[in-house]
Amino acid sequence: MSVLIQGAQLRMIGLGTKVDKATAALPASTTGSLFTVTGGRVMVTSIVGRVTTGIQAQANAIKLVATPSGSGAVNDMSGTVESNGLAAGGLLSITGLAGDAMVKSTGGGVSTLRNPVIVAAGAIGLNTAATNTGSVEWSLTYIPLDDGASVAAA
Repeated sequence: MSVLIQGAQLRMIGLGTKVDKATAALPASTTGSLFTVTGGRVMVTSIVGRVTTGIQAQANAIKLVATPSGSGAVNDMSGTVESNGLAAGGLLSITGLAGDAMVKSTGGGVSTLRNPVIVAAGAIGLNTAATNTGSVEWSLTYIPLDDGASVAAA
């Protein structure tokens, strides 16, 4: 049996364009940039992090934030979740409601956006409360709302 529509095509139809951010160490008690949004607004349809190097076993509340270019303030894309000791293979995502804690699992599966998030041109970043070792790789899917809008790994 032949396959007429490939997996990447189905993902594009259902979720939009996919952008991957290579694995990187957690930012140290600050916000580290994951993705750069240019050319206008985009609708983020999914964002998932996969722990590639286990996160240090000490308290560290993390969340995703959007920082607009030019005027405007940093906006939370999620509430915080404790990343203390999350092992390699653990997954991170958000629900799409800024007041909901980031979602984490020890691997195998994690829920993702129930509500797409509109992000203005600027940066999507990971905010950390502490300096912990560990690395996470990220994948994001989006649909441009403005002509010429796009997302790239930072």
